[in-house]
Amino acid sequence: MNLSADEIAGVVDLFGALSRATLRTALSELAFKRGIASDPDEFEAAIADAIDSYHLLELSDESTQTPLVVVGPTAFPKLPDGASDLPHILDIDDRSIDRDRLGAAAEQRFRADASRAVEAGNDHRVRELLDVSYELDAWGPVDLETTRDRLDAALEGTDGA
Repeated sequence: MNLSADEIAGVVDLFGALSRATLRTALSELAFKRGIASDPDEFEAAIADAIDSYHLLELSDESTQTPLVVVGPTAFPKLPDGASDLPHILDIDDRSIDRDRLGAAAEQRFRADASRAVEAGNDHRVRELLDVSYELDAWGPVDLETTRDRLDAALEGTDGA
């Protein structure tokens, strides 16, 4: 079953935050509802891609130290067909994450991603991250000016395409 990053974000949005394991289970349940046999682990690559593209953000749950995924700044959450029953199927309570804590985690991750892209000379990723930086600015309490300047500086001397 192929789901877009926005559809995966839509599933997460139903709950506020989920562990990756629970998200895999939710996606497997959704596949089952659609009559598609699946293994929850087969969704890991799609979840990792959604995290990489900032459709989802990952942070640790303070109470259990289990990483949770939440809807990220580039997502336009879309509820996949059949997903509205997932809260009843999984019997999981909604979670809410403090926006300041989420912003701090997003900012820390963004800075690390930016450093890796600049150090690797990966202009494509630098451009992607510049786009993400504007989404992050609008999405949460972050201060990315210095990191954005570093990304811009990394592109100086390139063709800018």
